[in-house]
Amino acid sequence: MTGQSVLANLHFGREDAERDVTDGLLLRGGFLSTNATRAAVSGRKMLIIGRKGSGKSAICMRLMADGVHGGGKALITPDDAAGDEIRRFELQGLPGDSAKSLIWRYVFAVNAARHLVTHAADAHGRKADSVKALRRFLKQNDELPSDRPGDRLGDRLAQGARGLQTALSLEAFGFKAGVELAHSPSEGARAARQLDVVEKGVADAFAELGCAAAHEPLLLLVDQLEQVWSVEPESNSMVIGLLLAAKHAAGLYGRAVRCLLFLRSDIYDSLSFGEGDKFHGDELRIVWTDHALRELAMARARASTGVAGLSAERLWREIFPESVRGEDTAAFIFSRCLPRPRDAIQFLNLCQETAWLTHGRDRITEADVLQASRQFSAWKLKDLAQEYLIAHPFLERLFPLFQNTGYVVSRAALGTRFEEAAETLHRLFPAYTEALTPSGAIDILYSVGFLGVRRGNDVVFAGGGELPAQPHEGEFHVHPCFREALGATSAIDLRRFEPVVAGARIASGNIGSGGAGNTGVGREYRLLAELRRSCHLILSQVGRAVGLAQDARDEITQRIGRVLDDVNAARPRAGGDGDTEGHLLTAAHYFTALAAQLRASGLDDTTGAGSVAQRIEDEARRLRRLAGGYFGSSGDSGGR
Repeated sequence: MTGQSVLANLHFGREDAERDVTDGLLLRGGFLSTNATRAAVSGRKMLIIGRKGSGKSAICMRLMADGVHGGGKALITPDDAAGDEIRRFELQGLPGDSAKSLIWRYVFAVNAARHLVTHAADAHGRKADSVKALRRFLKQNDELPSDRPGDRLGDRLAQGARGLQTALSLEAFGFKAGVELAHSPSEGARAARQLDVVEKGVADAFAELGCAAAHEPLLLLVDQLEQVWSVEPESNSMVIGLLLAAKHAAGLYGRAVRCLLFLRSDIYDSLSFGEGDKFHGDELRIVWTDHALRELAMARARASTGVAGLSAERLWREIFPESVRGEDTAAFIFSRCLPRPRDAIQFLNLCQETAWLTHGRDRITEADVLQASRQFSAWKLKDLAQEYLIAHPFLERLFPLFQNTGYVVSRAALGTRFEEAAETLHRLFPAYTEALTPSGAIDILYSVGFLGVRRGNDVVFAGGGELPAQPHEGEFHVHPCFREALGATSAIDLRRFEPVVAGARIASGNIGSGGAGNTGVGREYRLLAELRRSCHLILSQVGRAVGLAQDARDEITQRIGRVLDDVNAARPRAGGDGDTEGHLLTAAHYFTALAAQLRASGLDDTTGAGSVAQRIEDEARRLRRLAGGYFGSSGDSGGR
């Protein structure tokens, strides 16, 4: 296959699993089996938890595909009508969580009953009496699939809710609800008793058929709950009720039924209820590593191009450029994504589209990746605000605190910036005043992955079970994903050295020759040597500032290195007409500004930033003395 056709066919998939299934890529080898997938298939875990775009629905769709799971499957995805029905469901005599667990138990029981009605004949070749009873129950309560066009979950929930709140038709199980429930102490107790009858009928059918021993269990998969969730208490009760119902079903139906719940991490982590500690053993959080994302990219590249033997070497050296800004291309791309498949897929596809569709190339160039990177960063900054719009509606208003500045920020500097915006934030979002504090903003920005915290020599971002930002931690880094969109591409906001006083001759090297013994040349050489010495002394001080973040050290080193490069390129003139003195004064003025910017960055003195700033100021003063003058009347308030 030629380079043109490989790039034309290269596609890393859709952003959502449902369309990936429709296109077929997810099923043609583009699915990467992970620990979360294996835990879901094996039944070891019931709760698959991950943030938006982490691959929850991909696992769900994979399990729903033919041939992946040998037992029956039922996918439950609440729409607005279903979500509204569950949120509004209540029963006198029961707290909200318990009432909503009953409606979920009813949903599970009905789905299991519908499965058994067809499964008994198809898999077991007989119609057991208990299954016949289930069919009569479904028919009497309008729950058979053919009884309602479209078979919408919302409609069936409305029907079930009315039945639980009043009376279900239970004659199929030999139970006269109106008579036998007449003396129930409360509406909640009556609903629970009715549900017990239905669930017993389902459990008896599974037992009579011997399903638990004969084949794999029925999978009841609940996904897309975030579509109907809000921060209101009723929404949290809806999710808590789902958890309680799933735990109940696991105990009631045993190995015949397995519930799998796919929940967004921000929703699950916001829940607080008495039995929450009983679910820790059922949890599995999806965590993506750089290595796993590379494997995913390779699997999807092979599936889309049809080149089964496509190697990583060819993908990352021939189709993609070997490096971007001196960094391995794959490392460049995946470090600028939040660690989840959706982001990686979007960035990789954008690189391909930029090269093939925009520029008509047969391979992706470094310029294509850089162009895609700028667009991708803008997308992700906007997407982050949308992802957390319900939980943190003010999130987008915090981004300007990091705009057009260094991506390394101290707690103190962030506090100063926040105070300037606090009045506006509190006015626009009065309900969130308690959360909108400097420390509260840090906690939120860390939890959503916008900020990382420096711990030792590493910068840690949330997502892998790390501790929240601790009060004593004072240095934070904006995630590389968002830096270009914010204009925060340097570690510290340090301006570049531009020799504005030294003449064009020094900058260009267009200098006349002079006698070797000329004393003017000797002085100018000595002055340049002193400037070179100042640069090396500053660089040495930076090297000793081991507490300073590596990115910040690199940034300062780069700025001083530019001064040093300019010194090494300069050639003094015989007779010395002030060019070299001007060069020293320009450098001294730049050093003073650099030290001020470094102090203004708010980096903690314990990192060594204060010592570096002090060394830069000392060298600025020394250079002024050597040059025999000051740079303007206001150029150095401390020049003595």
